Amino acid sequence: MSCSRFRVELLNATLNPQRTAWCAMHQDYSEDFIFDEQPPSESKSGEIIVRRLLSGERGHYGPLEHPAITFNVGWFPHSVMQQARTHRVGVSFDVQSGRYTGQRIIEAANGKRDIEDVFYLRPVGTYRDRQGKNYEYTEEQRKIDQIICIDSAARYKLAIEKGLAEEHARGMIPFDFRQHFVVTFSLRALLHFMDLRAKLDAQEEIRALCDLMWPHLQAWTPEVAAWYKKNRLHKARLAP
Repeated sequence: MSCSRFRVELLNATLNPQRTAWCAMHQDYSEDFIFDEQPPSESKSGEIIVRRLLSGERGHYGPLEHPAITFNVGWFPHSVMQQARTHRVGVSFDVQSGRYTGQRIIEAANGKRDIEDVFYLRPVGTYRDRQGKNYEYTEEQRKIDQIICIDSAARYKLAIEKGLAEEHARGMIPFDFRQHFVVTFSLRALLHFMDLRAKLDAQEEIRALCDLMWPHLQAWTPEVAAWYKKNRLHKARLAP
């Protein structure tokens, strides 16, 4: 799957996230006020979290709710944003509005912007439907779809020129317009998102989103990510 336009950039993340989770876990059973203790190093905290919470599914994931990471996600189709927003626990979104960001559609209609900067079309190739049947998306069909997108952009432009509101005119454009958003996950929510959306039969575009988030997760929580890659990545296991 070509994802040359897709982007996931890190905006912010909890410092020492594994240590933060260790502190939360430690306070659960400590007699003392854990702020007054010296916590383990970040890497050691990660090792302890893996051993006590994750390995063998012996512990609960509550301590993983305290660290948070924020991404700017760009150029993904509207369908991916809709799928992503079904995840609401431990996840917050701010999504580019279709009501205020129609100038890019007009620019595409005027030939000043590549139509595929505005609308998403899958690359030519072999795909599989939900029943497991393979089909071909050909260059010929893709060219037809590009023409439909260009025509839709022109219809949008004409509607705006006639005085229609943006929320009215946008009903004329294809469903998979590209849409940027900002999303924040707790560590627990991000692992759960990966459980559901990085599985091998998930929609290809949202799997691409997971692929682009994955290096950030590895850099942010290396010990937790190493355990997750070995035990859960692509296996569609629901997080406890």
